[in-house]
Amino acid sequence: MARKAKKRRYSRSSGSDVESEMRRYKKGTAKSGRGGRGGRVKSRKQAIAIGLSKARKKGKKVPKKASKRKTSKKKSSKKKSSKRKSSKR
Repeated sequence: MARKAKKRRYSRSSGSDVESEMRRYKKGTAKSGRGGRGGRVKSRKQAIAIGLSKARKKGKKVPKKASKRKTSKKKSSKKKSSKRKSSKR
C-alpha cells in the first residue's frame, strides 16, 4: 500500500533563514537579544531558534512554539499549602 505524502511543517524559505543563522553561528558573529545586544550565541539550538523566530517575523510557514504542559494536580496542591501559610501570619 502506498504511503500518504506528509505536509511540510516548515517552508523551504524558513529553512534558508535557519541556514544563514547557522553560518553566522559557525563564524562566531551570531548575536542574541534585541538588536544583537545580548551577547554571542553559544549553542546550535539557540542559533536554530533565532533563525526560526526571524522566519516567523517575516511571515513564513513555521509551526507555533510548543507550549509547556500544565500539571494541574501538582500546582493545585502547592497553592493550597501556600494559602494556609499566609493565613497563619
